[in-house]
Amino acid sequence: RLTRAWTHLARQAGGASGRSGSIGGVGLRGPGETQLEVDRREINRRISSLKNDLEKVREHRERHRSQRRRSRIPIVSLIGYTNAGKSSLLNKLSKSDVYVADKLFATLDPTTRRVNLPDGEVALFTDTVGFIQKLPTQLVASFRATLEEINDADLLIHMVDISHPNAKAHYEAVSKTLNDIEASHIPVITVLNKIDLLEEMPSQGAIDWYPNQELISAKTGEGLDELLISIKKFLYETFIPITVNLPYKEGQLISLFHDQGKIDRISHESGGVLIRGSIPARYHVNYIPYLSKNKKIDPPPDEDDMSTN
Repeated sequence: RLTRAWTHLARQAGGASGRSGSIGGVGLRGPGETQLEVDRREINRRISSLKNDLEKVREHRERHRSQRRRSRIPIVSLIGYTNAGKSSLLNKLSKSDVYVADKLFATLDPTTRRVNLPDGEVALFTDTVGFIQKLPTQLVASFRATLEEINDADLLIHMVDISHPNAKAHYEAVSKTLNDIEASHIPVITVLNKIDLLEEMPSQGAIDWYPNQELISAKTGEGLDELLISIKKFLYETFIPITVNLPYKEGQLISLFHDQGKIDRISHESGGVLIRGSIPARYHVNYIPYLSKNKKIDPPPDEDDMSTN
């Protein structure tokens, strides 16, 4: 855009000297070219400044995420297409007053609130920026500091405005963005919101293809009790069987498995600890890099054999 922004000004020095190739015309620049260079420098300076600000935001949020991880309170991220009702749901569940508006990107700064689950359990819910179809690469980079909140979540609540005629396309756009930011491995509960705007409830066959769906209305509160039960069941009652090969340097993960998981077999090897057992679903994402499918753990020797020997 800049290259044609100053066409009303000269690009080269005027007069016969500029056209004749004489020494006097060599290297001279007109006011248009000078303004172009000034604009380029100013824009590059602003881009550099914004990148530095984004890096500071990223570091600040990383410190907050580290504190939340140490608390071991499960983290639930609300994701979805812009204007799907994420902030409204957070307000309803946490009795807070997060900003809500019927417009694109009403939420740009992630907000975290404590939510009480059934039977006295708790979780931290984080409201994130809304997605759009064909999210430009530049926007993904700009929202990286806020989207990183998603990668640290134990569970994703994918909000879908079921009353919108393009609800399915919105769902697919968000799923694609999750792949782009490498967060597609995190478990998801799909929440079909705004059922209060429907003339009739959708048939089960029409929504079967949404994984783990829950029908709610964040405005009226319909279906929220069932949603909280599903979230609590996943975070605190669902155990996933895994076999992991944990390096000794990952002492925190080894300790976490002992504290929160159920160990069936354990073997100490030269490179690390090989564990077979099951862990709460909310911790599964922490062990994905160390999943072991090929190694077998020898069962402990039989007590009769030990006494005989």
